Amino acid sequence: MKFYFPDSQDMISPAYDFINDEYPAWRVRQRDDRYAHEVVPVPYDGILVSKAIVDGSLKGAGKYSTPQRERLYRLGLRQFFRIPENVMTLGDCGAFNYINEKEPPYSVEEVLDFYEGCGFDAGISIDHVIFGYVPDPEDADAPTATDVEKDANPEWVERRRISLDRAEKFIAAAGVRSVKFEPVGAAQGWGPASYADSVRRLQEMGYRRIALGGMVPLKTHEILACLRKIDEVRAESTELHLLGITRVDSMAQFAGHGVTSFDSTSAFRQSFMDDRDNYHTREGTYTALRVPQVDGNPTLKRQILAGAIAQRDAVAAERACLAALRGYDSGIVPLDETLAALGHYEALVNSGDPKKAKKSYLPAYERALRDMPWKRCPCPLCVEHGIEIAIFRGTERNKRRGFHNLTVLAAKMHALPTA
Repeated sequence: MKFYFPDSQDMISPAYDFINDEYPAWRVRQRDDRYAHEVVPVPYDGILVSKAIVDGSLKGAGKYSTPQRERLYRLGLRQFFRIPENVMTLGDCGAFNYINEKEPPYSVEEVLDFYEGCGFDAGISIDHVIFGYVPDPEDADAPTATDVEKDANPEWVERRRISLDRAEKFIAAAGVRSVKFEPVGAAQGWGPASYADSVRRLQEMGYRRIALGGMVPLKTHEILACLRKIDEVRAESTELHLLGITRVDSMAQFAGHGVTSFDSTSAFRQSFMDDRDNYHTREGTYTALRVPQVDGNPTLKRQILAGAIAQRDAVAAERACLAALRGYDSGIVPLDETLAALGHYEALVNSGDPKKAKKSYLPAYERALRDMPWKRCPCPLCVEHGIEIAIFRGTERNKRRGFHNLTVLAAKMHALPTA
């Protein structure tokens, strides 16, 4: 099973100063900052890059600046990302970025230009996401196009038609151009029969690698129902890719139905987006230790501007919190004193928000501090930074924790039973 990490220009600065929370004056982001594969043992088999992230879409600009975009096209993916030869590259259109549009904003030729210009190993055809799921009757026979679309939501039918139409034009144009990358067909559906029919038609077009899109909201049993139905039409040589899915506990089951790869940012984003599950281990997860910056927390800033909290008191509490955590990590400060500092700052930060004031992370903090999972982690980031990587504070710590989570995901994937 291969894991692709979707790019969103997530990098860290190796020279970041954690004590003073500042970057060096000489830092040039693209030159000096590092991707995950440059700071930990390569935690993924490939990188997925979306056209919408690079070039933008109807919603606006992508994550790349104009100089970055020009540099990507000039150097190509491998040199731009500085990736090892054994790391694969996969391109898609970023369908979630234009999900509210009537039609995808890109032409087949534009997408082919993107894949060829950047030097992708494989590229997915243009698709239009369908958000909806209707289970098939248990006694449903092998699907036909007529059966699939009967009584279905007209918008879903149209979006599937668009996806299949673009896929047909995509593989035909790729053949005319004799492209060097592998064309991957995008299958959309709203239930087992419609997904299976999409896979059948994509195979007839000549695709032997097919990406299943729009499954992110589905429950695992619904994904498996779709895969079982797809089994009825899937050729033995056809490989499936799950777009945006990270169900590690179910990957062995997925593999039994022809799934050979998947992509997701879930493990990375949980480091700073999840309310509790921020730091991952092979055995479970921990809540990161929240020490927001005084000048970066909107609630606290409002309290200071309103005169409810003195800025010097907030800064003093923040510094005391960080000093206690570092002292605890070094074995100098006792646990109760560390928790007291965390509790005092937490109360100060939440004092302006009645809802947050009733909520405390202290029990979760105590568990993390007692276990100190970063002490047992062999990844280079935990070894180098210690407790800093478990502190929820600013992009440099949070992204490092995200990169750590990717190493845990990689370890879990490598531990899966092989067919």
